[in-house]
Amino acid sequence: MQKPFVVAGDGTPQEVRAAAQNIVQWTVDHIKKDYFAKDPDDLIDVYLFKDKTSYDKYTQQLFHDTPTTPYGYYSPTHKALIMNIATGGGTLVHEIVHPFMASNFPNCPTWFNEGLASLYEQSAEREGHIVGLPNWRLAGLQTAIHARSVPAFKELCVTTTNEFYGDNRGVNYAAARYLCLYLQDKGVLRSYYRDFVKGQKEDPTGYGTLQITLATLGEKDMDAFRKKWEAWVLALTYP
Repeated sequence: MQKPFVVAGDGTPQEVRAAAQNIVQWTVDHIKKDYFAKDPDDLIDVYLFKDKTSYDKYTQQLFHDTPTTPYGYYSPTHKALIMNIATGGGTLVHEIVHPFMASNFPNCPTWFNEGLASLYEQSAEREGHIVGLPNWRLAGLQTAIHARSVPAFKELCVTTTNEFYGDNRGVNYAAARYLCLYLQDKGVLRSYYRDFVKGQKEDPTGYGTLQITLATLGEKDMDAFRKKWEAWVLALTYP
């Protein structure tokens, strides 16, 4: 038990306990500290399957489901996070964010929900806070920048859920993630989140709040900021 999660797995008891403490509880403690005051209403099961064979077998046996990702996913129907833990803990951290977002910011648009969750796929602790780091999504975003296929920030913010997960989903994920990474590195991501939640009725997409947040950094021209952000992204490296 690592509230609000119950962690189960088919690895050794020591491996399951270590993941529960070092990934699940670590993530919960840090994202609650920085973002979320309220726990999900229900306990959520976390299934940590030890390898691909186990993951494929038990998603069918327990949930009658065929996963669309080799890493893991959140099933609202079963109130469960279902993971192939052999692929690493990044997806688990990502998916832990979603039920907290649902409880604390139920009208959060998909771009920010996925942007913040994917930010912590590659994460560490800095001065007591969780921080996202460059990750595997960088290469695709850099390619898309060169191809001029990255949506403008206003366009990204107004995407519907279906549009976000559509044909350009990889670029949408990466753009949202690296916008969050930029805000984090400038020290304004947490305040952006708080202002977004507070002003969601007037600004349901978050774009207006983004403009205000960037203005505090001296960025008042969104076209100029877009070029600056792209140059910043192109200068990043991973690994």
